[in-house]
Amino acid sequence: MNLFDNQELEWKRYSDDGAFGYPIDYADAVLDAREDGRLEILVKWEPNCYCHLHRHTAETSSIVLEGELQVIDIDLDTGAEVGTRTRLAGDFAHKEPGDVHMERGGPNGALVLFSIYAPDGEGVLAEALHKDGSIASVSTMKKILKHRAKQLG
Repeated sequence: MNLFDNQELEWKRYSDDGAFGYPIDYADAVLDAREDGRLEILVKWEPNCYCHLHRHTAETSSIVLEGELQVIDIDLDTGAEVGTRTRLAGDFAHKEPGDVHMERGGPNGALVLFSIYAPDGEGVLAEALHKDGSIASVSTMKKILKHRAKQLG
């Protein structure tokens, strides 16, 4: 599968009307999802746009394939930014569960390959968060596998 030129990928786009106070415009496409809790997913950001504030609840590795990705760490107690890292094409990162952050595509956007592993029986991958730290939504392997079964069914 060519990740750069594949018309068969099903992209799901996320955007908002400015309710979060920063521009949200990104999309993801599942490459592979398995019952053992492993997920490979492509995520692309539009230029200078963010994804939702979130917390990974599973082990996550990623590699920037194109563009530039800025990772902004957030302290939920204060809502303050506590650090920003810029990752360029070719940069690899691995994180254990728990950090709260959001990402922003650089001036030309970003394309990132994520490998996520949720070995627990629940398959909880990440939690999207409101500004106050409360959970807005939960991403699970169960939901992804159910959606993929319908697609392939």
